[in-house]
Amino acid sequence: MNAAPSSPPRPRIGLIHALAQSQPPVLAAFAALWPEAETFNLLDDSLAPDLAATGSLDQAMMDRFLALATYAAQAGPRESATRGILFTCSAFGPAIERVQRVLGLPVLKPNEAAFEQALESGKKIGLVATFPSALTPMLAEFRAMAQASGRDATIEAKVADGALAALCEGALEKHDALIADAAQALGPMDVLVLGQFSMARAAGLVSARTGTRVLTTPEAAVAKMRRLVGSGR
Repeated sequence: MNAAPSSPPRPRIGLIHALAQSQPPVLAAFAALWPEAETFNLLDDSLAPDLAATGSLDQAMMDRFLALATYAAQAGPRESATRGILFTCSAFGPAIERVQRVLGLPVLKPNEAAFEQALESGKKIGLVATFPSALTPMLAEFRAMAQASGRDATIEAKVADGALAALCEGALEKHDALIADAAQALGPMDVLVLGQFSMARAAGLVSARTGTRVLTTPEAAVAKMRRLVGSGR
């Protein structure tokens, strides 16, 4: 009797986090949008406080990101090698861009897919963040993408002060309400982007309070990674 053919290995995607609270939203996005993928997680929760302490992405921090990504790329048996890497930490764009240049597999920054969708959705973009150090690199990333794509778009941003602390303390309703308050303070927008993966849980409340389309970074990133890995890029 011939043995039944074995099924092909599931695409293996490495997820690299600076915040433990980023894991549940991205895993939920994979379950909803790409359940066939096999994910694994690397967490270094010293990254965010170290960035806050130094105030900038120094060479040591850049090297740490490359080391994390290299480890993720080499993880797993040969027959199910890592097919892509998704970073969920939004304050480290230049370090992730360096990884993109070095590694020969799809590597996504956390916000790029959501920003791409935002640029296709309107000219007036709102961005809400809960990690203040992430705001400057995110705004720079968006404006560079808008210029490169030739899109006539503007972006206004607001930090939801106190929301991240509320999330870390388990005050989930307070976290969501502070994000919705910040989104409303931006005024009328064509589309709103929630800039941190850990903010995704607030999307429903933000949409209800503002009446505006809300993009979350986990869902946008998972959808793009699936396209990239499926196309073999």
